[in-house]
Amino acid sequence: MGIDIMQVPSPCYVLDEHLFRKNLELIKSVKERAGVDIILAFKAFSLWPVFPIVREYIPYSTASSIHEARLAYEEMGTLAHTYSPAYTERDFPGIMQYSSHITFNSFSQFERFLPMVKSFDRKISLGVRINHGYSEVATDLYNPSSPGSRMGVALEKMPERLPEEIEGIHFHSLCESSSYSLEKTLRAIEEKLAPYLQQAKWINMGGGHLMTRKDYDVEHLIALLKDFKQKWNLDIILEPGSAFAWETGVLVSEVVDIVENSGIRTAILNVSFTAHMPDCLEMPYKPRIRGAYHEPVEGKPTYRMGGNSCLAGDFIGDWSFDQPLRVGDKIVFEDMIHYTIVKTTMFNGVPHPSIGLWNDNNGLKILRSFDYHDYKSRMG
Repeated sequence: MGIDIMQVPSPCYVLDEHLFRKNLELIKSVKERAGVDIILAFKAFSLWPVFPIVREYIPYSTASSIHEARLAYEEMGTLAHTYSPAYTERDFPGIMQYSSHITFNSFSQFERFLPMVKSFDRKISLGVRINHGYSEVATDLYNPSSPGSRMGVALEKMPERLPEEIEGIHFHSLCESSSYSLEKTLRAIEEKLAPYLQQAKWINMGGGHLMTRKDYDVEHLIALLKDFKQKWNLDIILEPGSAFAWETGVLVSEVVDIVENSGIRTAILNVSFTAHMPDCLEMPYKPRIRGAYHEPVEGKPTYRMGGNSCLAGDFIGDWSFDQPLRVGDKIVFEDMIHYTIVKTTMFNGVPHPSIGLWNDNNGLKILRSFDYHDYKSRMG
């Protein structure tokens, strides 16, 4: 059936449970067939009211902060695989409490917190992130292997042998990538990190494995992982984020005014790109709008989409429609669940969209609504 947009109040993010479960089924299948661990990255999807659904397929998650680690413990019901660019003395006791694995970004951090780990009342598996210097990610904002990157230990800074307390190595150099990008990356890993692969017990291949995208070669991924595991005798961990919620939901907005300047018509919406769809401006990319032509079509009504904040750059354009837009028309942005929800802000006090779950049998359930008190309480 799919989401009945007429039942959705605006503005609202809506996750389609049927599509979400299809992604989870595929991810679980890859995990089982390849004999690897696939865990949910909260940085891309942390909608905890639906974690009971996630737990039916995938029980573990990865965290990048004390709050994410605590969320894993409280709402996923399991200890997190935790990595952060830097830990603090204030947060690290909690990080240990909520984590089964802790990966360090530098050896100075490892040495700083090792005594605390050794004195902890439970074994924690330790790892180190290595920056192997290879990446096919074109956008620097999302490329952790770019020159001067703060992410991971540079190869020239690596010791001859890993400290005996380090059981795992971690790399992350993909972003919504294919299995063929992973294959090239693993070749670079084997070439540059062979001595460390021989010393480690596990390898975390990070995120960016977009296995739920329609054109992704899942069979190639499974073969690749099985071969790597057999060759190096390592436990393999993948922590995709986008793949879990890829193409599973929308942002429903509404036209509140139409203005024209220099021949450009802008439909001003009751949402903000900078506050509610920040990746569109950061990546940048042009989102798909349901029922619209993605590129302008000569002779058809064409509009730029404008956000309802005072930031001059809060707009993206242009789309064409079969009929002229009117105030009150709904504009539905596709694929707005992964990363989008976790990165929203309340900039300018523009009302934050609600968050809903669509079930084909039960209809729409609003999981969270936001009001003035949510905006005000952020500041005091």
